[in-house]
Amino acid sequence: GGTEAELRGTLHTLVTVLEGLLRLAHPIIPFITETIWQRVKVLCGITADTIMLQPFPQYDASQVDEAALADTEWLKQAIVAVRNIRAEMNIAPGKPLELLLRGCSADAERRVNENRGFLQTLARLESITVLPADDKGPVSVTKIIDGAELLIPMAGLINKEDELARLAKEVAKIEGEISRIENKLANEGFVARAPEAVIAKEREKLEGYAEAKAKLIEQQAVIAAL
Repeated sequence: GGTEAELRGTLHTLVTVLEGLLRLAHPIIPFITETIWQRVKVLCGITADTIMLQPFPQYDASQVDEAALADTEWLKQAIVAVRNIRAEMNIAPGKPLELLLRGCSADAERRVNENRGFLQTLARLESITVLPADDKGPVSVTKIIDGAELLIPMAGLINKEDELARLAKEVAKIEGEISRIENKLANEGFVARAPEAVIAKEREKLEGYAEAKAKLIEQQAVIAAL
């Protein structure tokens, strides 16, 4: 949705960017770009006969919008954080979620208000709520991004007992891997014969499993509190 002027502005931006991209890509895929450009040029009001005679796009530092880049990066952080919570908590990708934001900076709150539709669509959110400063919110899985803490309330999203059982199996599996690597590294014969790179790789695996176990235990605590 949007006003007629906003829609025209959006269309103008899309067509202008597309025309520039076609000129940029023309040396690599000339026939395709020429065919598409012949249609796009009419929308851009260009009267030239062929893209081959159009100037190559030039970088213009004055056109760089640092504020827009920062806003886009923040939105990416928020969307990735929500997707990571889905993956960590085994929530279906298509399940709409409620997102709460706690401790928002002025910039974070502005970014939410200006891009609410994008956030809801790309992160598959049912609602977005900025909590008052004194509201800690319900028991939730949290992620911290620049200027805000993101909360996804877990109540009603998962079967508590089933999820605790699943996490317990995951912890047991990782503990088995940790035990296997610890035994290998405790074997003096292995340490004496194996190349340093192999030993370093095993230690790296051990560290990774330890971190994964810690995250699973954190998830168990969150689920148990529901």
